[in-house]
Amino acid sequence: MASFKIEGGHKLGGTITPQGAKNEVLQILCAVLLTPERVVVNNVPDIIDVNKLIFILGELGVKVEKLNRSSYAFQADEIDLPYLESAAFKRDGSSLRGSIMLVGPLLARFGKGYIPRPGGDKIGRRRLDTHFEGFIKLGAKFRYNKKEYFYGVEAESLQGTNMLLDEASVTGTANILMAAVLAKGTTKIYNAACEPYIQQLSKMLNSMGAKITGVGSNLLIIEGVTSLGGCEHSVLPDMIEIGSWIGVAVMTRSALTIKNVSWENLGQIPDVFRKLGIQLEKRDDDIYIPEQSSYEIQNYIDGSILTIADAPWPGFTPDLLSIVLVIATQAKGTVLIHQKMFESRLFFVDKLIDMGAKVILCDPHRATVIGHNFQSQLKATKMTSPDIRAGISLLIAALSANGTSIINNIEQIDRGYENIEARLKSIGAKITRIKD
Repeated sequence: MASFKIEGGHKLGGTITPQGAKNEVLQILCAVLLTPERVVVNNVPDIIDVNKLIFILGELGVKVEKLNRSSYAFQADEIDLPYLESAAFKRDGSSLRGSIMLVGPLLARFGKGYIPRPGGDKIGRRRLDTHFEGFIKLGAKFRYNKKEYFYGVEAESLQGTNMLLDEASVTGTANILMAAVLAKGTTKIYNAACEPYIQQLSKMLNSMGAKITGVGSNLLIIEGVTSLGGCEHSVLPDMIEIGSWIGVAVMTRSALTIKNVSWENLGQIPDVFRKLGIQLEKRDDDIYIPEQSSYEIQNYIDGSILTIADAPWPGFTPDLLSIVLVIATQAKGTVLIHQKMFESRLFFVDKLIDMGAKVILCDPHRATVIGHNFQSQLKATKMTSPDIRAGISLLIAALSANGTSIINNIEQIDRGYENIEARLKSIGAKITRIKD
């Protein structure tokens, strides 16, 4: 297990270009299974989770060609379906949460899709019911091997239908959408997720010949087609990484420019950071964060304490609440962080408390943060990254802390952030990767 050694307290500065969106590209890569024709995907981030999925696609028989540093061509014209029931697939698929989205396209095109219980972040329960209930409503038969934790759906053909999702699950919506595009008749998905990731997937599928309307709303209407063709698709910049770089700039009191952020797809993110008192400037399609010696949390207009909570899009993404919480530790004022969707995601705050932060963990979903206003600097410590977003949040805290910190289990950070130490060094950070 590798570690990061971070010497905190240094000013940073310069320009950063965000990587392609992890949450989008995992859907896009699964969608290449819907056609035997060539699909080119651009702006693919070089991160562990994406590379694992590309490896699984190769093992499944997809022809994978790396065109340049961030572009790939895929062709799924000779799929090895027996691999889906092999011990190798049960091992490979269980290590990646995103592998669940292989099921929809496989079911749609080949009449069956299997998956071991997928892994990923340890942030609480992340149930799969929405996915499989959607497949069942389209006419698939579900089976589950409890001993091996192995899920399967099979269907001779899928039939369009109306369905109301029990939650606006992003991966659930993506999976059902990819199954429905090749179903007979019309499918209406109510309470669909409408994140930019789903909008991008819908645009890609339509460019392949699918007939999807309602894109960007919570009602998707899919008129099934008999086949899909090839296409070329470019992945959006990662909004979560953009928020992470804002956190880096703010906590180190540094000026930073984030290039090509796709402002129209950031939703509430800039406004939430502004509520924390952070200055953000829109310069064409870039974000400029000026050096700030202090920032003050806004209260509500009646004077009550601000609450920042996550919600399905266009609400604030849960993936950035950990970043917001860390930023609040050095703000002027108090804020309540309410993590509604995952009951274990705030447990990393004990490490911030060890660093001297004033955080009260009210319950598994809520934490009150009393900001130091940089009057008391965080102290360096040794800690372990529990998941991707907590890991990057602890890294940001370490960059601002007085002294040298060690973060273990940084493979969690590598799952979601491309070449993070080299990019931090490029703007002046003192960070070293230590390999066991």
